[in-house]
Amino acid sequence: MMNAYQAPTVKKAFRILQAVSKVRQGLGISELSKRLSIGKSTVFGILNALEDLGAVVRDPETKTYTLGATLVELGRSAAARIDIKEMARPIMEALMERARESVFLGVRNGTHVTILDIVESMQDLKITAPPGTRIPLFAGATGKVFMAMMPEDKVADLIRHQGLPRFTKKSILDPAAFMEAVRAVKRNGYATDDEEYISGVRAVAAPIDGSGTYSAAIWVVGFKPRMGPKKMAFLADETRKAARAISQKIKRRDPLFG
Repeated sequence: MMNAYQAPTVKKAFRILQAVSKVRQGLGISELSKRLSIGKSTVFGILNALEDLGAVVRDPETKTYTLGATLVELGRSAAARIDIKEMARPIMEALMERARESVFLGVRNGTHVTILDIVESMQDLKITAPPGTRIPLFAGATGKVFMAMMPEDKVADLIRHQGLPRFTKKSILDPAAFMEAVRAVKRNGYATDDEEYISGVRAVAAPIDGSGTYSAAIWVVGFKPRMGPKKMAFLADETRKAARAISQKIKRRDPLFG
């Protein structure tokens, strides 16, 4: 059974930290209780524990809480790992020049994919989304690539519990067909998407070798009239090469990645 252990207190603590992070002057117990619909006694207990860990700091005059140094340290560590964006950027720019379409970099974040960076196409009509945007884990070529980095039994569990979403009339809804598409990624090193996530849009994605701390991928997206069979084949090869180049840079920089 998936997510059998829900850890409600941990989830409440995370919600409290998220709320505190969004208000510069900090928040008090009553305001947090009201905003999050969590009992005051629970908020008080969680804040005390977080304060002991240095995750939050209490202002004795205003009795409000702000983020503490422990989270700053954790954030710095996370940022150091996500310098994958800096390593990938020149390769993404070169890929965009060859592809003439927008190039994205993203990591798996639970049941979503978070876009870390994008190099936009120079063409007037292009596909774009700001960094930080989340897309569904099952989204087209990108979804197939991330699924290929997971154990097959985990993918099967996801499909069984969540079902395959219908984004467009061309979305793959048959579990067996979807699993075969995922296996093809493992064989070929890339995935394609023919209007499966967005109507009128095709994409090619490739996995970046890093199934340890992060599962990362790079993908190229463009409008169908510009993404014919020859270009799709060209992009499959180029995107796969770009993903391998990023993987090599990461491994030279951080041997723990992967």
